[in-house]
Amino acid sequence: MSLKTVANRIVRNVIIRTGLEVVALSNAGAFLPSAAGRGVIFTLHHVRPSRGEPYQPNALLSVTPQFLDAAIGVCLQAGLVPVAVEELPRLLADPSDDRRFVSFTLDDGYRNNAEHAAPVFRKNGVPYTIFICKGFVERTRSMWWETAEQLTRDEAALEFDFGAGLETVTMRSMDQKQAAFDRISDFVQTVEEDAAVALLDAAASANGIDPLAIVDRLTMTEDELRDLARDPLVRFGAHTLTHANLKRVDAARLKTEITGSMQAVTSYIGRKPTSLAYPYGYATAVGEREFQAAVDAGLEIAVTTQPGTLRVSNLKRPTAFNRVSLNGLYQKERYVRALLSGIPFKLM
Repeated sequence: MSLKTVANRIVRNVIIRTGLEVVALSNAGAFLPSAAGRGVIFTLHHVRPSRGEPYQPNALLSVTPQFLDAAIGVCLQAGLVPVAVEELPRLLADPSDDRRFVSFTLDDGYRNNAEHAAPVFRKNGVPYTIFICKGFVERTRSMWWETAEQLTRDEAALEFDFGAGLETVTMRSMDQKQAAFDRISDFVQTVEEDAAVALLDAAASANGIDPLAIVDRLTMTEDELRDLARDPLVRFGAHTLTHANLKRVDAARLKTEITGSMQAVTSYIGRKPTSLAYPYGYATAVGEREFQAAVDAGLEIAVTTQPGTLRVSNLKRPTAFNRVSLNGLYQKERYVRALLSGIPFKLM
């Protein structure tokens, strides 16, 4: 991993932003209305005021409450009907219903979902679903991406074994910090995940950073979830026990990660979840085996993070619905309109 990776990331972001600009400004959706399908499921994580910090390697996971409000407005102006994601299989199966829908989902159970997102959804009367990971709620699993952000932000150097022996990674400049973060990310996603997370947690602790304290600061407790559950607009879905890449675990753990998460959500909220969000959700983290495991667990709908619009054909695999990220790097109303058109997914 090198500064070349940082440059590649910048180029990729420029390409995405340019594509969204072209679709938005050309009104391309008007020429290919079928691309919009029956609507969209949006993915969010953090919803909080802008932090204004120069180094934010997880910036894509964070949008402002103002942008969320604007995105909802764009959807309503486009004629989309807001519904809970759990309702989509039933609604899409009704041949007499040709409405287009939008569902808002939030992964990981961040405290700012209650503090900043919930008031926006209540203001607009929009239902939403939060996907809960037991390990975060019970403070038994760290969030490696948050740990990596604090570690690379706060320290000027890091001693870490990426597999070839202990080495010192310099993290003085912004580019060096980003390169270190990217290298950690690749490490977690290429070696055995539990071991990688444990090594990162140990490195953080050696530098005076408590990974579980980060989780405690950022995510809701069981009591906070129960308080939020009083909101008639909120639903809660499963998000596994440990937020592991399910494609990289064995069959027994796959089953336990899903069913154990469902049981945990039931114990927190008092209602059995009917929905699941796969951790990470991209193609190297979820596939046919995982889709079937969700079916076997009795879930009615499960969502990836692989982009695409809603289609009646989704009902053939209701545990493999696509979602579209409301990405913190692209917080403009015209980009939301571009995403609703479905055109960007035709270009991928």
